Amino acid sequence: MSTVTTRRRDRGGADPGFRTIGAVCEELRDAFPDISVSKIRYLEDQGLIVPRRTRGGYRLFSADDIERLTTILRLQRDEFLPLRVIREALDGPGASPDRPRRRSVGLTEHEDEIDVAELCERASVSPDFVKQLEEYGVVLSRTEAGERVYAESEADIAAACGRLSRFGIDARHLRTFLTATSRQAALVEQLVAPGLKSRNSERRKGALDDLESLARVAQELSHLLFLRDLRGAVEKSS
Repeated sequence: MSTVTTRRRDRGGADPGFRTIGAVCEELRDAFPDISVSKIRYLEDQGLIVPRRTRGGYRLFSADDIERLTTILRLQRDEFLPLRVIREALDGPGASPDRPRRRSVGLTEHEDEIDVAELCERASVSPDFVKQLEEYGVVLSRTEAGERVYAESEADIAAACGRLSRFGIDARHLRTFLTATSRQAALVEQLVAPGLKSRNSERRKGALDDLESLARVAQELSHLLFLRDLRGAVEKSS
């Protein structure tokens, strides 16, 4: 075998049935315009995909890897599922691509409601902690027949807050996240507000589509900027 052939295989260029990360990115771009090499790497860092590595360190994606990546991207785009829920859906007990799962609703769909007991059970937090989150506006509820009820997604928010609290971040400090996201949402809302208020159904639909696209891009940008700041903190301490 020639040296050139060996190098190509080490890079994954001559391995039939496998794709490099760049090739995968291009292959999925039509279906997922927001895909990027950095996003695929992030999903790998989170343990959601595990591509094969060559001796030279190049990533090689099999057909199964690409199918799994496509599923992850679809669940993020269409169902707004957080990565934790996606991981459980794919790898949890009894996981199956076709198994029933709670679907995160989109921006315009009705969301089922739960009581405080079920929220606490789902989020693994105490009623007192939920009360604190409500006091600072991090978790929202409404009152019906004298009882507090919550949108199902509030359980995901409470669960994330519960995990942060184990690092000493209390409900009062969690308002930092709320303030940041409220400002981002207000900015995005300004961009599509005229269309959302339009009585023309086509224009309103276009504004809703734009809003969902903006939400995905803004979420990715926030994450990337957050990681950049944290990398800076690591570099300063070293």
